[in-house]
Amino acid sequence: MTQGRSSLANSTRSELTKQFTTSMWWILGLVLFVYVAVTAGGLAGTFGALASGALPPEAANGPALAPEILPPVIYSIATAVGYVFPLLIGTLLVTGEFRHKTLTPTFLATPRRGVALAGKVAAGVVMGALYAALAIVAAVGVGTALLAAFDIDTQLGSSDTWALIGRMAIAFILWVLIGIGVGTLVRNQVAAVVGVLAFTQFIEPILRTVAAFVDGLSDVTRYLPGAASDTLVGASIYTNLGGVTDSGLEWWVGGLLMLGYAVVFLVLGWLVSWRRDVS
Repeated sequence: MTQGRSSLANSTRSELTKQFTTSMWWILGLVLFVYVAVTAGGLAGTFGALASGALPPEAANGPALAPEILPPVIYSIATAVGYVFPLLIGTLLVTGEFRHKTLTPTFLATPRRGVALAGKVAAGVVMGALYAALAIVAAVGVGTALLAAFDIDTQLGSSDTWALIGRMAIAFILWVLIGIGVGTLVRNQVAAVVGVLAFTQFIEPILRTVAAFVDGLSDVTRYLPGAASDTLVGASIYTNLGGVTDSGLEWWVGGLLMLGYAVVFLVLGWLVSWRRDVS
């Protein structure tokens, strides 16, 4: 048992060393931070101005969001637009080994492939927490400043706000684990990255948009990964702008759905790809 824990710790340490000795992690982290900060700032400024009356209602093409729901919507920008970054880093954590043919020395250093995969999962939890911190600081920091500038309650004194922030961190970790599962299943890095981007940026958003106009389709789309993430967090700019504030599922169901996606992809990857010979 002690030897097994030691092997897992060594494998995790090795995976983290691989991540932090390349530039990909901080490049994605920097882009994530800037992207979330700019988006949160732009939306907080716009909706804050409308909600406070600094901008007349006719200046907007749609209804202004009520001041009391602005803070969670702005803070949740971290996951609503930033989730693709932990998903990508999780995918790259595995596919990079296939692409650069470093998986053979990895297996030589850690012959038990289950331990090697568990090490990647453990490293993924660390990366997810790191990316969550970056995104949350960007969204909450910039969002709070602009909401306060328009004299809107930032709700940072509310336990509900901190619970939402905690769920955002969990969502980021789960997105990394889903990415690791995808990378384990799809060995080709280009195919995995293109598939991830196509699904998250086009296929699911289109399906969720169509579901708003087709009766019964929302009963299916609410179980998709992005919708599950929004459910777990409890707020999203996309659902609130569409007039939908509740998916009909409890937040913990969204978390279990995301965990289920991660487990399914990891198990399939283990059965189909991970145990195969590598060159």
